Amino acid sequence: MAEFSGHLSLRVSARSDGRTILAAQSFRAPYHVSKPYWDADARTLLVQAVNPTAGILSGDRLESDIDVGKNAALLVTTPSASRIFKMKDGTAESRQHFAVAAGAWLEVMPEPLVPHRECSYHQVTRVEVEAGGEMFFADVLMPGRVAHGEAWEWKRLGLEIEVRLGGELILRERFDQTGAELHALAELAGSGPAACFANAVLVAEPADGDEIWREAVTALHRDGLWVGVSPLRRGGWSIKLVAPDGMHLRRGMRAVRQVMSGRFPRLACDPRKL
Repeated sequence: MAEFSGHLSLRVSARSDGRTILAAQSFRAPYHVSKPYWDADARTLLVQAVNPTAGILSGDRLESDIDVGKNAALLVTTPSASRIFKMKDGTAESRQHFAVAAGAWLEVMPEPLVPHRECSYHQVTRVEVEAGGEMFFADVLMPGRVAHGEAWEWKRLGLEIEVRLGGELILRERFDQTGAELHALAELAGSGPAACFANAVLVAEPADGDEIWREAVTALHRDGLWVGVSPLRRGGWSIKLVAPDGMHLRRGMRAVRQVMSGRFPRLACDPRKL
């Protein structure tokens, strides 16, 4: 079976008129970059990172490096879920590095990870934001192919994230569980066998009125959707969602972004615009 050593590198910068451009790019299978789209209303460049293969297989090694220059604004998304397929042995790995300069904005909002039966996957995300930069990043997880009876059947899933603001560590999280362990957590939350999760991180300097959007996001915690907002040690917030299924989670994430777009207007950029 072929193993991929995929590489994605994007560097964006702001022109003198304030428009963000893709200044440099390189990629290798299974990555492909679609034509960028400039959202004039949100003043954000939208880029889709496409995986033209069936999905992620044992032995795959994926690396991505995204650099947002001063005063530039970028939204990176994917057009479809990332499926992690069954592995007789071995594992697949992904390493992500995001760098955001002062005055810049980066949003990374991919479609969900969908781990299939007996897969093993490890993802490490490193984020470096300069003082005055802002970023919104979300990991979205679905329990597997529910209709095929593969919910919670993966062998191992590891998701690590480390965030630094102005060189100072403000967040380090590590999720490393079997499907059965996470299933138990979903049952504890009362979300049922098809429960889906989202772990989002917002990096931004606090400002007057932040309590307005925080209260509005927290108010979304109802009708089967669990939502929590916690401040980081400085310069940001952790936002977590648990929903009974993918439809409710998508609605919840859309509602969170819509509420927060009043304070962070670039969140009004639609990831599905392309």
